[in-house]
Amino acid sequence: MEGRECGAIASGSVPRNTEIRESSSNSREACDLKQESILGSNEVKSTAVVKYSAAPPPAAYARLQEKTDLKLPPANWLRGISQLGQMDATSLGTSKKSKPFSSFGMAYDFIDCIGNDVDVVSDSENIKKLLKIPYSKSHVSMGVHRVGRTLLLDELDIQELFMTSSQTGDWNWLKELYQRLVDPKWQRKKKSKEQFYQKAILSKFLYYSVNGDCGAETVPTPIVQPADTQPQVNPIVVEESSWPAPLRTPASVPEDGNPQEQGNVPLEATYVLEQVASTPKEQNLTTFLNEGENSQGLKNDFVRNILWTFEDIHMLVGSNMPIFGGGKYPAVSLRLRDSNKPINILTGIDYWLDNLMCNVPELVMCFHVNGIVQRYEMIKTEDIPNLDKSSFSTKVVKDIAQNILSFLKANCTKEGHTYWLFKASGSDIVKLYDLTTLCEETTEDKYQNPFTMPVAVLLYKVASNMMMKKVQNRKHYGIIRTLLLNCIKLLDKERHPQFVQIIASANYMISELFQLDEPPKRDENGSNLNENSDSYSEDEDLPEDSDENGSFSNGSEPSDDSKAVAIIKSVGELSVPEKYKSIHQIRPSCAFPVCHDTEERCRVVLNYVLEGLKAVDGSIKKETDLPAADPSIPIPLKYADESECTGHKALKKQIALFLDKVGPAHKTLELPSQSGMIPDTWQYQMKLNLTFKASRAYFVLSDAATSLQKYGRALRYIKLALQSLDAYCCLINNLSPEVLFFLSQCLTLNGDIQLMLAQHASNRAAYQEEYNYQTREDQEILHSLHRESSCQAFSWATELYTDLEYQLSVSCKCYEAANELLHSCDQNVHVVEQLKQVLKRLGNSRNEVGVFYMNQAAAVQTEGTASKGITMIEQELWKKSFSYFEKGIQDFETIEDETNAALLLCNTGRLMRLCAQAHTPTGSDSKRGEYSLEEAMYYNKAVDYYLKAMRSLTGWEKHPAVWDSVKWELSTTYFTMATLEQDYAPLSRKAQEQIEREVADSMMKSLKYCDIHTESARQPLCQYRAATIHHRLASMYHNSLRNQVGDDHFRKQHRSLADLHYNKAVKLFQLLKDAPCELLRVQLERVAFSEFQMANQNSNVSKLKTLSGALDIIINSEYPFLLIQSELSCMQALQGNCQACHDGKMPENDSSSLNEEEIINLVNIFEARFSFLLFQLIKLLTSKKKSSGVGDDRILLKNYKHAYSTLLRATADKDIPLIQRVELILSLLKHLSSRSSIDETGSV
Repeated sequence: MEGRECGAIASGSVPRNTEIRESSSNSREACDLKQESILGSNEVKSTAVVKYSAAPPPAAYARLQEKTDLKLPPANWLRGISQLGQMDATSLGTSKKSKPFSSFGMAYDFIDCIGNDVDVVSDSENIKKLLKIPYSKSHVSMGVHRVGRTLLLDELDIQELFMTSSQTGDWNWLKELYQRLVDPKWQRKKKSKEQFYQKAILSKFLYYSVNGDCGAETVPTPIVQPADTQPQVNPIVVEESSWPAPLRTPASVPEDGNPQEQGNVPLEATYVLEQVASTPKEQNLTTFLNEGENSQGLKNDFVRNILWTFEDIHMLVGSNMPIFGGGKYPAVSLRLRDSNKPINILTGIDYWLDNLMCNVPELVMCFHVNGIVQRYEMIKTEDIPNLDKSSFSTKVVKDIAQNILSFLKANCTKEGHTYWLFKASGSDIVKLYDLTTLCEETTEDKYQNPFTMPVAVLLYKVASNMMMKKVQNRKHYGIIRTLLLNCIKLLDKERHPQFVQIIASANYMISELFQLDEPPKRDENGSNLNENSDSYSEDEDLPEDSDENGSFSNGSEPSDDSKAVAIIKSVGELSVPEKYKSIHQIRPSCAFPVCHDTEERCRVVLNYVLEGLKAVDGSIKKETDLPAADPSIPIPLKYADESECTGHKALKKQIALFLDKVGPAHKTLELPSQSGMIPDTWQYQMKLNLTFKASRAYFVLSDAATSLQKYGRALRYIKLALQSLDAYCCLINNLSPEVLFFLSQCLTLNGDIQLMLAQHASNRAAYQEEYNYQTREDQEILHSLHRESSCQAFSWATELYTDLEYQLSVSCKCYEAANELLHSCDQNVHVVEQLKQVLKRLGNSRNEVGVFYMNQAAAVQTEGTASKGITMIEQELWKKSFSYFEKGIQDFETIEDETNAALLLCNTGRLMRLCAQAHTPTGSDSKRGEYSLEEAMYYNKAVDYYLKAMRSLTGWEKHPAVWDSVKWELSTTYFTMATLEQDYAPLSRKAQEQIEREVADSMMKSLKYCDIHTESARQPLCQYRAATIHHRLASMYHNSLRNQVGDDHFRKQHRSLADLHYNKAVKLFQLLKDAPCELLRVQLERVAFSEFQMANQNSNVSKLKTLSGALDIIINSEYPFLLIQSELSCMQALQGNCQACHDGKMPENDSSSLNEEEIINLVNIFEARFSFLLFQLIKLLTSKKKSSGVGDDRILLKNYKHAYSTLLRATADKDIPLIQRVELILSLLKHLSSRSSIDETGSV
């Protein structure tokens, strides 16, 4: 429909401002002339914007000469004149008979205005009829529909509708209701001849005024007019209206910008709407809307459409009033009046409202008597309310408009329902009925209501337009959802197959309103706005005087007529200011549903997806309706041998087949799909989007289940997500980057789930139960997917396996496939970040598999005997483990994850140590042989990997725990190497000195990486390790000193080193409370070291000094004996408790770290060395000559003799319990220690 769209703010005075705007050539030409006026002594404000006009620029009217006979037709009568618009000649000057759907035509054309901006959409005649209700006794019959905040008003001409009901049957139910509720004896009322006469002379008058002949005097248009009052208009071409399809995007939408720039509008929703809008003509609803007179008035037949603001009421009105030029104003309206009939108040209001709505500042009245022209009179629009005998208050008209609007808005609350506003002729009572409810009660078929289809289409168009907005306010989601739900409620797939496209698209758009993976919103204070981000509500703050349903309390009392929704008992109430003004806007019941958790939100989405899939599948032609197959075109069949669907080779093959479909272009299939869908149809595109939406919902469900550690449920959901994607991929040849990215996310999550299932194998029974459960909704969605695909492309990844090895392998394969997919995507920020996450997971998964194979190898090694040697199974497990570790290290190094790379290097070092242990040589007698070269090689490799791990970390600060762990493992490796080489010295190939040097070097390196100063849980272990190292080194140097002959330099060096390490070992062991035996053994070795030194001494003085030092070592061994005594006492107490128990069971806390046999051996050695030292000291002191210090020597000698005799008596009795022997030793040590301290004090 091409024409001129003009907007003007009109008044009864000269226009103060004129603004002209033209749109692009592809849409209607637009000319918005804007003017505002205040009429009736500042009582009423009126603003009008002519949105569309099919009439040419106003032409100068011809003033007819007096005595012109209007009963005679002009020469051009009934031939059609463009200046009068595309109107029927007999209806010019008023308005052609309104059709019951005239407001829908305007609503379809100006869809942007519907729902929020406009309060009322209607024919101007209906507006005038409503505003004249208190003054008129005529009947009023109008249909009312609500769409969002907008009310659509249409005349329901009872006479006309009931006449057609006998032919079409559309309105029989309304006729029955009318007869039952209003007039039981209804009969058709015939129009009088006077009415036809008045129409005829009005039509002839207008044609005379345009024609200008037959004695007419043309009124010249002024040559010069003010620039601000002269509208700029261009010639237009009026064509037959071609109404847009209900699914086509409105012309105003592109002004908002490209779809790529549309704020928060989901990409899929925008694409679907555009795709639906571009469907072929035979697939949309054009036929339904373009049937001429049979289209039930759905076309916009008005000459002009005006956006009229009357006070605070915004109305979109249609008008057919002819407008002429002439006089000092650019536009006037012509009226024909009988001089014998004075202008009454109804006529005055009618003329005044017409001029306000059409932006006409002046009225030209032509008076006649019996069709003979008498005179003309010019009246300004602002003066019309003050005419004699027809004066009225503009303020009262304003109050009537506000009260009627408030009454309708408060009671017409259900979208999709048809309301009937009715006032009988001569009655003061106005009733409002809900025809939808009454129709359902009267007839079993609700679809007998002819308004059902136009309302449904309009609801869909308004919702679609709101979805396509560039600036999308998410608080409108509640309105959009309500519109779409009411649209779906009105339509039935079986009865209205032509509307299946709307049903499917509406369900999809509702699903798009739910943001599946959005984080919770927070207000300015940082608190959650709602537990769920999808909770949006309209008009959260209700006015104090309104109730929950939006009705008002100051209206009429409830009617006796129970069928009426609301009643105005007296039309006089409408003139009372703010009588019904309790709410200014419709209170919609369109709060967006509150979903308390992710699963509930996704389930709601899947429900709408399922309904959309049902609609699409139901619209596809049956198999028998499909065209015959072309025998020259092979039918592709999918076949897979069951034996090929398992195993690692099958995984690689299936991934490779899938990756073949990767491509940058978004191409569709050329042949019909498996279900018979033809590419590029709305069914095809809709099923693509619904399927993809289902996969996203299942993905979010799986992710939520994973967070809850419900891994069986998570695997079931990710299986459904991948099955949906499989069906999606079967419908297109090439996958877009967005789909590839999402598919990589699904495979990554699937890998996570399989890895978690492998790590929690003990709960497999519970996970199996979760995995096997399936809802009916899921089954129906899967059934729809199976129409397009077998959905088995990812079966290798989504099964719940019992084989742990295979489960871990599947996890790795999922990450590998995701990695390959991401490399095929455009490398933007999101893809790069996702790629890092996938590689991190892949490295972790490979580490898990490597550890699994390493543990398997360790188990095989433990179970096997030493004589069998290394088996092929062990070697194969080593190779697999090493391969996974190596690949995992590469993954972490790629993303520069030093910490995880260090951990895998550490695990690789552990694998090398395991290999070294497997290469332990054994002799024929099953005894361990010398430290072999193979052992040394693998231990050195382990050291290399640990050193690489430390270099990867670069320092303690990055990850202290990992750093300490690597250092400990490295220290352990060095210690193991040194211990093995020391205990099983390879003397067959190395000299003793070389072995000692290598052992000392390894021990010192182990000591270097053993942190004994940092307080941590590992500190006691480090101290014990360091003490053991010093002990071993001291023992090695002690042994070398005894076996070495010759070089005094090396002997002195070894003596010094042995003494040094013995002292350090004692200090470290004394820090520990759980190593008394080790400390006692070191002390005994120190005593033996002193005895060895004494054997090489010749003088008694030297011997006495050495023996005294050795005795000091014995005396300082009190601490380990105290620990031993404490442990023995605990053991004795536990044994006593055990004997007291009748059942003879040992207490649960019976745990002792001491070996009683080892203690007995150490005590025996200690007693022997103690006795030997005392005996030697007694001998030396007895044979010593008298000197100045003889008094002290006598005291020492006395003490030594006492201790020696006590010890001899104790050792002679073999039946003394161990604990008593320990107590005796402690008493002797304390006695000697106290005497020594006294002597030292006395000497000082």
